[in-house]
Amino acid sequence: MNILESVKSRFLRYVQVDTQSANESGVFPTTLKQLDLAAMLAEECKSIGLTDVCQDEYGYVYASLPSNIQTEAPTIGFVAHMDTSPDCSGVNVKPRVIHDYDGGDIALGAVTLSPAEFPSLNQYKGLDIITASGGTLLGADDKAGLAEILTAMEYLIENPDIRHGKIRVGFTPDEEVGHGVDRFDLEIFGAAYAYTIDGGEIGELEAENFNAARAIINITGKSIHTGSAKGIMVNAALIAVELASRMPENEIPAQTEGYEGFFHLLDIQGQVEHARVVFLIRDFDVDSFNARKAFIKENVTGLNEKYEGALSLNLYDEYLNMAGPLAEHGPVVDRAHKAMEDAGIIPIRKPIRGGTDGSRLCYMGLPCPNIFTGGHNAHGPYEYIPLRSMEKAVEVIVNICKSSVQGFVQ
Repeated sequence: MNILESVKSRFLRYVQVDTQSANESGVFPTTLKQLDLAAMLAEECKSIGLTDVCQDEYGYVYASLPSNIQTEAPTIGFVAHMDTSPDCSGVNVKPRVIHDYDGGDIALGAVTLSPAEFPSLNQYKGLDIITASGGTLLGADDKAGLAEILTAMEYLIENPDIRHGKIRVGFTPDEEVGHGVDRFDLEIFGAAYAYTIDGGEIGELEAENFNAARAIINITGKSIHTGSAKGIMVNAALIAVELASRMPENEIPAQTEGYEGFFHLLDIQGQVEHARVVFLIRDFDVDSFNARKAFIKENVTGLNEKYEGALSLNLYDEYLNMAGPLAEHGPVVDRAHKAMEDAGIIPIRKPIRGGTDGSRLCYMGLPCPNIFTGGHNAHGPYEYIPLRSMEKAVEVIVNICKSSVQGFVQ
């Protein structure tokens, strides 16, 4: 099989299926349209020869590639998510393949993908890249991961001389809204360790991520005619603005990088009678993370004293830094590092300024670092992915499968 053509074909099909998840929908999965891709993936698993294929009632897809060795080796897993971010439209995605990228600007409807703004493009001159067509995200996060996992499984099936133990694949809904493994069944999955294929540029290998929390503040105001409002009106929208203005102006996503944490004003809306503010809280260090949560609480308390209890706070953790659990499972990370080197890739060990299903799986007892897909600029219309990077991701997955039986093959 031609790995590059196979992974490209899959990816182009997957991104055209709208699977955008939704915040606070009250159902699981948060959008039923995710089940359309789940059904497609389940059928594809069967068609290429995977076994134990199951799409459960929640939309999770599980499948197996049986071992082809005589001795028993630990079962390994690969995980990717089906949904795309609610931050940008995923409706009617029209992927474009840019052949032999010339290094210049790429017009994407009303926006332009330019190396002047995104210097990462410079390293892909002369290669084929895939973009959206403007107005939507592309969906490489994480449909590239889906395509790469299934292409790797198909390659192993078509090359039975490659020795490997039992391999499990798992595809999840709702990762982008923090619920990707809420109903993930570890017993059914049955892996000793796994890898999420959900990273960015080629070479990324991630074993640490943000601690993450969400703060939802509802504000109740008091409306009265503006002509007789003095001493009576309580404007909830103004309180929301006052709360937002108390956040440190340099501790926002656009002003931070590396290990720096932030407050992110995700949503603010309101009228006189009611307003709502949502903050994302992110930090790698546990003490700093807790301090950020305390800062939100203190400001809500202070405004409640000022406005007689007008605010209510719902503050909860979304996921935690997987660095702690993975510290006990160094060989799992080292195996991915070696698999990249064997594919001619220089591993880039860096923290995830975000999270993956793997961060929560680590705390559920399944060691699960994160590996690149090759994508850039996720969650918006500037998203793109080089085909060569996708091909290399497939090679890394295959290398991990081969190395997982070292010491077990007889």
